[in-house]
Amino acid sequence: MDTARLVDMANRIGQFFEGMPDAAQAGREIAQHLRRFWAPQMRLELLARLDADGAPGLRPSVRSALLAHRELLAPAASGGPPSASGRADR
Repeated sequence: MDTARLVDMANRIGQFFEGMPDAAQAGREIAQHLRRFWAPQMRLELLARLDADGAPGLRPSVRSALLAHRELLAPAASGGPPSASGRADR
């Protein structure tokens, strides 16, 4: 998938959660949303873009969420324990 599109989609998610009064909680919500609703490959592509060039255009709230909750966003190894939601990672 085009990483510019992933940045745009992540920014829309971030914009929604930025309305929360607690910025730390908003970051957790952004990461949890990406974990629940994005395919592992999408998350990996966004993280790779962040590592490669900082993902220009990424909202600061989303960048912070990706950095603070990277372990939540990386797909679990196959055969590993289920995710925090109680189901295996996709």
